[in-house]
Amino acid sequence: MSDGRRGGRRLRLAAACAATAALLGPVIWFWQDSRLASTYSVMDMGYADQGHPAGDPTAHSGHDMAGHGTHATGTRSVTSLTADRDRPADVTVTLTARQASIRLASGRTIDGYTLNDQSPGPVITAKVGQLVQVRLVNESVPGGITLHWHGLDVPNADDGVAGVTQDAVGTGQEFTYRFVVDQVGTFWYHSHQLSDEQVRKGLLGALVVTPASPPADVVDVVALMHLYGGTATINGRDSETRVEARPGQRTRVRVINTENGQVSVRVAGAPFRLLAIDGTDLNAPTPVSDMAVPVTAGGRADLEVTMPQDGSPVRVSVSGSAAVVLGSTSYDAPPVARTTQTLDPLGYGASAPLGFDPDKADRRFRYDIGRRPGFLDGRPGLFWTVNGHLYPDVPMFVVADGDVVRMRISNNSGEVHPMHLHGHHAVVLSRNGVPATGSPWWVDSLNVGNGETYEIAFLADNPGIWMDHCHNLPHASQGLVAHLMYEGVTTPFKVGGDTGNTPE
Repeated sequence: MSDGRRGGRRLRLAAACAATAALLGPVIWFWQDSRLASTYSVMDMGYADQGHPAGDPTAHSGHDMAGHGTHATGTRSVTSLTADRDRPADVTVTLTARQASIRLASGRTIDGYTLNDQSPGPVITAKVGQLVQVRLVNESVPGGITLHWHGLDVPNADDGVAGVTQDAVGTGQEFTYRFVVDQVGTFWYHSHQLSDEQVRKGLLGALVVTPASPPADVVDVVALMHLYGGTATINGRDSETRVEARPGQRTRVRVINTENGQVSVRVAGAPFRLLAIDGTDLNAPTPVSDMAVPVTAGGRADLEVTMPQDGSPVRVSVSGSAAVVLGSTSYDAPPVARTTQTLDPLGYGASAPLGFDPDKADRRFRYDIGRRPGFLDGRPGLFWTVNGHLYPDVPMFVVADGDVVRMRISNNSGEVHPMHLHGHHAVVLSRNGVPATGSPWWVDSLNVGNGETYEIAFLADNPGIWMDHCHNLPHASQGLVAHLMYEGVTTPFKVGGDTGNTPE
């Protein structure tokens, strides 16, 4: 072969190698850049977003990573943010977690996890102002466990998020939570370690906070909806839950949606009022009929029904055959008719003062949800984005104690996202530019449909490091997670490593 021909082949080979390198080089770089460290602090994730007042976009810190809030005077660890350590508990509970089979009322058996040999776990009930102490014992759940008090604005040390506020409780270990319940309402608890798997398999339960003097002669019913192996249940029963209620008696049905998608609650046999959303009573709720009440994933809705004077029963349908039937002599309640009308909290009830002025916000943030191809921890796929960034390059929303905070949540990802902010309740100001005109609509779990934009506001009055994530838990495990952090607060806990902390 001539030297010329050999030279030509070398040039073509070099060109092919160069083209391959040009094509694969960026792919390899993005793959390597997406790999998560074996252990890392959420304080080192992404970039600090300081927010900015209206008209002052220069206050937004962009990609400044200098310490996530370390410019505040002094620092506090999340471990110091607790209830009064010297105050005795008013309510004490021990919950023992086990890997076990769950037997439904129909006789069907599901492999999962139990708390005190049942799933859902025991209903924890306390009166407002009481200090609740829960001792969590992990007898046999592999991978470790925690308990997060969904919707309760507890001190940060007791929020129960593995790798953020504590280490996961391993097999044979225990952990004690202590918090004062200072808000009347309906809440629930669940594991926030490997939460997608552990919640699905049964590590959850209801928590109810009543007034110091509960109203007399009211039937109070917890209706916790959960899917076990695809079967819809109420309080673990895959058949009707029957509750005695006399003619003329008021009943309060506390619907808790522990699933990853929204459910529609319907009532047949009597009008009803929507008393509360996410543990907060509505102002001046009015009776309605033939309307569906949407309850987002993680959300709660308290419905009041006054039983018909003729003694006829009432059916409250939550999901499919999962229903509560209220009655006295008969439980043959009418079927729930399908309705195209949905109760919209944006205009339900009457307006009332918020306690702060959202128009004078100290911080303004955006939480724009999208989706694009990329790599997540070295895995290629189509992943969720926050403000255009893939996890872990997501914002850390930084606030100071006492700030009034506004946030715009927009969703252009192609799917619905139930967004859950830990440690705070936010009020809905508008949806798609339409202002809220009814009762203040306070939420900790907000259903943001594809193409929707919400403006919300809250008071930063609970220092700590708080998750702000999608409560469709598979979505959270796929990177739809950000955090809210107070200036000067740090955490000693890390995700991964020997602790095995995996909050999602």
